[in-house]
Amino acid sequence: MSMFCFQCQEAAKGTGCTVRGVCGKTDEVANLQDVYIHVVKTLAFYHAAAMDAGLDKAALLEDEIISALFTTITNVNFDADDLGRKVVAAIKLREDVRDELAKAGKLPDEPAFVRWNEGTVETWKSLGSQYGVMRTENEDVRSLRELLLIGLKGMAAYAHHAAVLGYRDDAVIRFMDKALLALDDDSLGADELVGLVMECGSVGVTTMALLDKANTETYGNPEITEVSIEAGDRPGILISGHDLKDLEELLEQSVDAGIDIYTHGEMLPAHYYPAFKKYSHFKGNYGNAWWKQVEEFEAFAGPILMTTNCLVPPPSSASYMDKLYTTGTVRYPGAKHIEDRKPGGQKDFSLIIEQAKTCQPPKKLEQGSIVGGFAHAQVKALAGKVVDAVKQGKIKKFVVMAGCDGRFKTRNYYTEFASALPADNVILTAGCAKYRYNKLNLGDIDGIPRVLDAGQCNDSYSLAVTALALKNAFGVESVNELPIVYNIAWYEQKAVIVLLALLSLGVKNIHLGPTLPAFLSPGVAKVLVENFGIGGISTVEEDIKTMIG
Repeated sequence: MSMFCFQCQEAAKGTGCTVRGVCGKTDEVANLQDVYIHVVKTLAFYHAAAMDAGLDKAALLEDEIISALFTTITNVNFDADDLGRKVVAAIKLREDVRDELAKAGKLPDEPAFVRWNEGTVETWKSLGSQYGVMRTENEDVRSLRELLLIGLKGMAAYAHHAAVLGYRDDAVIRFMDKALLALDDDSLGADELVGLVMECGSVGVTTMALLDKANTETYGNPEITEVSIEAGDRPGILISGHDLKDLEELLEQSVDAGIDIYTHGEMLPAHYYPAFKKYSHFKGNYGNAWWKQVEEFEAFAGPILMTTNCLVPPPSSASYMDKLYTTGTVRYPGAKHIEDRKPGGQKDFSLIIEQAKTCQPPKKLEQGSIVGGFAHAQVKALAGKVVDAVKQGKIKKFVVMAGCDGRFKTRNYYTEFASALPADNVILTAGCAKYRYNKLNLGDIDGIPRVLDAGQCNDSYSLAVTALALKNAFGVESVNELPIVYNIAWYEQKAVIVLLALLSLGVKNIHLGPTLPAFLSPGVAKVLVENFGIGGISTVEEDIKTMIG
């Protein structure tokens, strides 16, 4: 093997990518990511010590840990040279903090592994996988370590977005430190790791609540909004990913530029926030989920800004490479990169704005509009109407179909499943999985749309809050007594932390597809099935019978 990675749903042959990632990352990128995570485990030790000692540089280590975990999520950083620089810089930062701890007399006893500093960028490119997950021989321990690490990566993504808006929680980074150190602790067996995985889910709820607070206090509570999916007649910029702060600064800097701003993929829910509605040039949403971006970026004609994960490597024939911009954690060789904002400042989007002015308007792909904005505050406002509809038998089931979309044809299942649901069923969704059915004409029930979109995968917290609100409204003891079933699609690591969060809240009998994760060993999968009723999917007909009855 020149690499090994099985962290996403599309892992080759359902077992793992060993030559090149299905996502498009090279073996060099995969190997450097393994080294980066290995170094991050050592950072956790010094970060915990720096926090205990009250060192100012603890904040720098916190940002580095969160950024590194986010950077190694699927479809974020495809630039081997950039990753190599990041690993070297992380080791230097670690040593700087260690020196300060030593000078202050606060340096604790150091486990041998935290002093790791072997090889060079060039050797890491070819040998980095030896520091990856496969060096754990016990299959179940390896599976639980990977499940915990993948949960941490998803958690880091949410923590990153919250931190960008100035919101942090020491409990979150404290758990990250503990969990990262546990990944290299051979004294921990399966039982202890299961406990850490469940704790990861609980802290995941805390992290998602933090991000929800950051977004709503900064931009207001999402409102029911009709979003145009039609292209206009002016040149535009297409913004994809998840970062609302980047969108805010882009909108502000382009107010009088004579161009329009369109969202793509997971940026669609930005239209639901009141703060963005004042921008008349915030035109609408263009296109669909992340995996369709090559053809949709070609059609757009203007420049594209990737703010977080979900980048698909452009093919050599792509005409938009000279118009592709990245920022934040995202990197791709040859794409223009917009540097991070300085403290108290903004990112400079002038280059992409000026290029947009020289481009043609987007090609018209679709007509009409879609409706969303059903985050927890909005659903609570409708609670009385919803409860009445349930009591009157007009709504029989809520079907949570949140999560990720993907390129495999097996995901047509979710379109067919949504279409086959009885007319008295309402879909609760968040994440790009919604693109499989949010443009279907499924109608409404007494004015309540049959697809209630809470927002990005980052907004999955709303689905948990909605379930808890319904539990209180109906006066039942457990969310499992509600007329709610879960048919969740996953692709990458943020969906995994959502799954763990739901498990920590006591939700059972979740169906996960289109396949169960390759990193789940038979033994670990058995624990999830026996304790939580986790299951896969089969055919639409069988699953309608099983879940809906």
